[in-house]
Amino acid sequence: MLNKNLELSIVMPCLNEAETLAICIKKAKAFLKEKNILGEVLIADNGSTDNSQNIAKAHGARVVDVEAKGYGSALMGGINAAQGKYVIMGDSDDSSDCMLLSKSCGQDLVMGNRFKGGIKEGAMPFLHRYLGNPVLSFIGRLFFNIPVGDFHCGLRGFSKAAYQKMQLNTPGMEFASEMVVKASLKGMDITEVPTTLSPDGRTRPPHLNTWRDGWRHLRFLMTYSPRWLYLYPGFAMIAFGILLSTLLLFSTQQIGNVNFDIQTLLYSSLIIIIGFQFIAFYFLSIVYANAQGILPPRKTIQRILKHFNLEKGLLFGGGIILIGIVLFVIAFMNWQAVNFGQLSPTEAFRISIPSCTLLVLGLQSILYSFFWHILKLEK
Repeated sequence: MLNKNLELSIVMPCLNEAETLAICIKKAKAFLKEKNILGEVLIADNGSTDNSQNIAKAHGARVVDVEAKGYGSALMGGINAAQGKYVIMGDSDDSSDCMLLSKSCGQDLVMGNRFKGGIKEGAMPFLHRYLGNPVLSFIGRLFFNIPVGDFHCGLRGFSKAAYQKMQLNTPGMEFASEMVVKASLKGMDITEVPTTLSPDGRTRPPHLNTWRDGWRHLRFLMTYSPRWLYLYPGFAMIAFGILLSTLLLFSTQQIGNVNFDIQTLLYSSLIIIIGFQFIAFYFLSIVYANAQGILPPRKTIQRILKHFNLEKGLLFGGGIILIGIVLFVIAFMNWQAVNFGQLSPTEAFRISIPSCTLLVLGLQSILYSFFWHILKLEK
């Protein structure tokens, strides 16, 4: 029965947690009693076969069956069923204490930080503590400018209204990153409090897979940051390619005993083409992500896109192709000057390579402009 007066729901995902579930429920209920909070303890069961459900019910917790597999799926099922105005989510392995997250009520999102609160000996694997978590948290802060030092702490609190605005949908462990990123993208207040991490109370291995789940976190961070995935690498490649091509366009460059000539010019031209593709994909992904509501519009990018249309793209691409054709004519005339005989490869390629590069860039500009126009029509 729905109880609209509940202030707080403590939600824990569960998959065969019979060893530690009872103590976790007892601690959660003690927290509600000590803080004098009208709340519930909800177990989001993800298909347990070890009597976890019966243990949860025997200790006064509400059990919700979640058929879709995965950490994120279990939590989404539990949070959606939660009746409290606010929610605290935490693992059911007896490694953390929700008492430390008492500031959650009234906030959009409160994150626990195990590195500030203390990680007890044996509580976190070496790779997670010194590589995986710090690196992924750093990438998250860099990509999204979020002041969170522990992106993957499973103990966090938030309002039910804020959760609904986040529109979370990832089924796996990357759910932890998705919540932080989308809260930031939606302009929500994110607060961090120190929490402690104790050794896992279970005798079996955890569900977390180091490399697979680490990649899923990284994949999510890159997907939701097209600036770092496409734009910045694209600009870097174009700048480097143009600089290198300019140096090699008229003469060989020598550094020590190493000569850089037309072979290097060919690869520098390729770098420019790849960089251009990166930037084109950035704008295409932004148009699509904004139209689908995946990413919020950015004012600077919107101003740029507002002044761009298919016709301007066609003119830009056509202009580049025209320059490429001019260089092609010059190369052809040089060949004609020797009665279509043998040309010096070095001199010939100094014109042919830039010509081919411009022809490719111009054609790509035209094709990307049409694709961009199609995406705008869908919007």
